[in-house]
Amino acid sequence: MAAPLDLNLLKTFVAVVESGSLSNAAPRVGRSQSAVSMQMQRLEEMVGNQLLVRGPRTVTPNAIGEDFLIYARRLLKLSDEAWASVTRPKETGSVRLGVPDDYAAFLLPPVLSRFAAEHPLVTVELICEQSTALVKTLAEGRLDLAIITRLPEQPLEVIRLERFVWVASSNHVAWETDPLPVALFEPGCAARMNVLQALGDADRSYRCTYSSASLLGLIAVVQAGLAVAGLALRNDHRRCASSAAMKGFRCCRTSKSASFATRCRRPRRSSG
Repeated sequence: MAAPLDLNLLKTFVAVVESGSLSNAAPRVGRSQSAVSMQMQRLEEMVGNQLLVRGPRTVTPNAIGEDFLIYARRLLKLSDEAWASVTRPKETGSVRLGVPDDYAAFLLPPVLSRFAAEHPLVTVELICEQSTALVKTLAEGRLDLAIITRLPEQPLEVIRLERFVWVASSNHVAWETDPLPVALFEPGCAARMNVLQALGDADRSYRCTYSSASLLGLIAVVQAGLAVAGLALRNDHRRCASSAAMKGFRCCRTSKSASFATRCRRPRRSSG
């Protein structure tokens, strides 16, 4: 079994390659030029291969050294990460996050996964409500962070724009009915306002056949062919036809975008 590589030798090797000479590498690792030279000789003896091409004034890695450099940098980076994992302050407590459930499915998984890896001792309290309710809850101090659909007059930071599209069942032709049957989110919801404005702009008569705060319930109505709906493009409606497939319905396509916004309050933390 090969002896483990000395990280100090790897650090000096990387410094030599990056600086281009033994003399330039010496101050970077806090050693004399002769000590750096001895370290490189020791490293080459350890791996059983020449790694550097020594010129009169410069030092460059050979083909084997170029390959070895990749692994040296990886090991040094991994060492730094290992030290950081045991020396950085331990964060505990909880973060209260609010988000509408029609965004949670596709927006949150990668965010929560990364947050859990970086803050393993912090608990996330997830509150799923419509955007208008979340804005009120945030203002009352009962949330630390919210991701909402921003209305034009709200001075919030936009972090994402999402195309807003019409969807309908691919097995029915609800869009051919007049007045148009429409499934809407509950009153006060920004998505509902977008749909009603688009219908008004298109001068299309309609009737609300379903109203709910539930995205899954709205999709179920659409898939049953009972209504059409307006949704953010990334929402889970894979079994629905988009407006591009809804013949005679292009006049009602909305040009509105769903905007995601955040407003941060000071996180609540407790010392462990």
